[in-house]
Amino acid sequence: MAAKRRKPAPRPDEVDLKRVERAVRELLLAIGEDPKREGIKDTPCRVARMYQELFSGMGRDPADEIKIYHAKNEDEMILVKDIVFYSFCEHHLLPFFGRAHIAYIPRRNR
Repeated sequence: MAAKRRKPAPRPDEVDLKRVERAVRELLLAIGEDPKREGIKDTPCRVARMYQELFSGMGRDPADEIKIYHAKNEDEMILVKDIVFYSFCEHHLLPFFGRAHIAYIPRRNR
């Protein structure tokens, strides 16, 4: 049974940078900061570009990123270590990262 593919997320070039900038300015105002202050006047633009880069992988198809390993014997364990990942907490929009390790014993013809 083939896995269903998700509808692709918007491509990074579809990020509405101006809208993100307006939202960051509003956030700065909401926390009592002056978005025109010298030290942070360019922050909304920087944050918008940062989000565009950080979310750039959302439109990728995971199948294009995954390498398939074939076992010589059906009962042979396959171990893939040190898979680096970066992601965002959807509740707080905070970045997190780490390394994953996957081990499995494949089924016949799978």
